[in-house]
Amino acid sequence: MTDGEQDAQVFGRALHERRTRAGLSLADLASLVHFSRGFLSRIENGHRRVSRDLAELCDTVLDAHGELAALATDPGQDTPRKPRDAARRRPPSGGPARRPAPASGAGAGRFGAEFQRLLDRGDQRYLAGRMEEADEHYRTAHRLAEGDPEARATAAVRLARRWSDPGRVDHELLHLLNGSLAALAGAEGPLAAGLRLQLNAHLAKKLSMGISEDTAWPPAGPSRGAELARRTLDGLTPTVDDDTRCEVLTECRWGLYDFAPAAKCLSLSLQLLDCSMRDVPPYFRGEALIALAIDQLRVGRVHGASGTRAQHARHAARTRSTLARWQQCTLGTLFDLWSGRFDSASDWIFGESRTIVAGLEADLSVPADTLSQTRLGQAYWLLRERGRMADLFSSELAGGVEQHGYFPVWRAGLAFALCEVGEHGQAADRLLALARESEGFTRMPPDGWTVPALFLLAEVCAALDARGGHEAALAEAVPALRTRLARVPQGLALAGWPVVLLGPTDRAMGLLDLVAGEPVAALGRFRQAERLVVGSSAPHTARARAEQARALLRLSPGRRDTDPAPLLRSALATAESLGMESLAVQCRALLEQGPDRPAATSA
Repeated sequence: MTDGEQDAQVFGRALHERRTRAGLSLADLASLVHFSRGFLSRIENGHRRVSRDLAELCDTVLDAHGELAALATDPGQDTPRKPRDAARRRPPSGGPARRPAPASGAGAGRFGAEFQRLLDRGDQRYLAGRMEEADEHYRTAHRLAEGDPEARATAAVRLARRWSDPGRVDHELLHLLNGSLAALAGAEGPLAAGLRLQLNAHLAKKLSMGISEDTAWPPAGPSRGAELARRTLDGLTPTVDDDTRCEVLTECRWGLYDFAPAAKCLSLSLQLLDCSMRDVPPYFRGEALIALAIDQLRVGRVHGASGTRAQHARHAARTRSTLARWQQCTLGTLFDLWSGRFDSASDWIFGESRTIVAGLEADLSVPADTLSQTRLGQAYWLLRERGRMADLFSSELAGGVEQHGYFPVWRAGLAFALCEVGEHGQAADRLLALARESEGFTRMPPDGWTVPALFLLAEVCAALDARGGHEAALAEAVPALRTRLARVPQGLALAGWPVVLLGPTDRAMGLLDLVAGEPVAALGRFRQAERLVVGSSAPHTARARAEQARALLRLSPGRRDTDPAPLLRSALATAESLGMESLAVQCRALLEQGPDRPAATSA
């Protein structure tokens, strides 16, 4: 046996061991590294030597920490790549024509082997959650393509996939995208047309991320991003290839997130999921599943979102990405908070998440602010549910909330936290400041982050009403808040992407109805809220029942169609069993005061 044959067998055994330890089939690995299953089988059996490139790809995907890459002794030419064009499925009759993808198919191959190698390495590192490493490979490819507008645009699309800090535009990427579009002006053919669609899709998303004059792109605000997203989606004709279609659907859905109803975004995420099941890079599968889970939550399909999360778990297991694990645990904690599994949520928020955040931030894998806001939001809501909001102000968490004051949802959250600790005067000041700055909330976008911000402000109004003495502030803010919330479709208020479910939008409207002195309307809202959450969320079911009782107590005994006492006892039992101390105190107080005294507003 020659030295080369021995080397091939050593690498093959190591690859097989790593792959099986990761729980991946040969087909799974083939889809991740874009080589055929048969070719990988010959390598594992020692019948073919492996190139350095393929060894590095396998090392990245299997998280081998250099072990596999070190075993590649052949510095020769690239091994035969899985022919993506030949493997593409034939479209159904009348379906989209299949053309080589500009970013990863034959189109990219025309730019040269080194350019393609850099893209492939970047893709594998991105899939593994190593965004900073991926970014370096894409930048090198972009520099290498000097003088070729189509090649540079291809690399620019990859660079634009990187995460940006929430609520802020990425000025560097906006310049890059605009420059790439300008360089493609006048270029004809399907490759240039597809690249223009992808660049515009990313531009739409990046523009839409600004949420104020301080964080937006001066030449064009977030609403312009939404308009561009709509126009770009209109360009998805049946002849557009699947890779371009997936890229456009992924980015344009985010571009519309704050400006289109959740049902519209859900339609786009379902289209993306369908397209991601074709012969496209696995990156799109992960994007589609996260997008679908988010949109299912927003329209109130919690059980459907739980099933989508299970699908994403299988995808995350195949990629073995730390970032994918973060997304899984974030989703899991969201469901824990929703279901009342507060101990489990606490273990993640104050335990493992600290380690993962520290590691990803140290490696510059993703923007630090994305991770810190996610963890901060879940910690905030856990303290709220347990009636321990005072802990927010005695820890470093309060500083994190203040730091993100450019984001209205955090300012609304801080106002509510101040109510929870008895600082109602400060809360009223913050409520009025937000109302005036946004011209009665009319300058906020129609959906997206606006919904949880309005939800929290409704909680603030309810708390101020229950406290008393803030009638002037409520008279100014409540009518505008009711008008604005009335335009939000029924569903669940989801904060973050995703971070926490605040509850049904009907509950927020019911709180405002009660503040406005309309207990009958409020009762109907609270009953609708209970129907949406019963069977999936014990904490929110308890709150809906306590608030129904509160609305009933605002009515004279002769006008009540239900005895409020059983509702309060049910809410109290749940609150005591889950450790929701604040809710339990409120329920006991209402039970003690009897049925003939008017109730305060907030539960």
